[in-house]
Amino acid sequence: MSKVLTGKVISVKMKNTAVVEVTRFVPHPLYKKLLQKSKKFKVDSRGVSLTVGQEVKIVETKPTAKDKHFKILEEKKV
Repeated sequence: MSKVLTGKVISVKMKNTAVVEVTRFVPHPLYKKLLQKSKKFKVDSRGVSLTVGQEVKIVETKPTAKDKHFKILEEKKV
């Protein structure tokens, strides 16, 4: 089963590639306070018009470039 993540587009400056930031909340190991962790993924955006700030769902695929392992599954309109 493929990994599906939800994130926000933060860059569309590359050709056929967008950068999506995925934010998640994890509890602190000792104090249990929820901490916000985020990670940026390069995503294949061929055939999809994206804008910065747009919410998208991305799905894991086989590598299409050295560090591009995701593609756009679904986009929400701004």
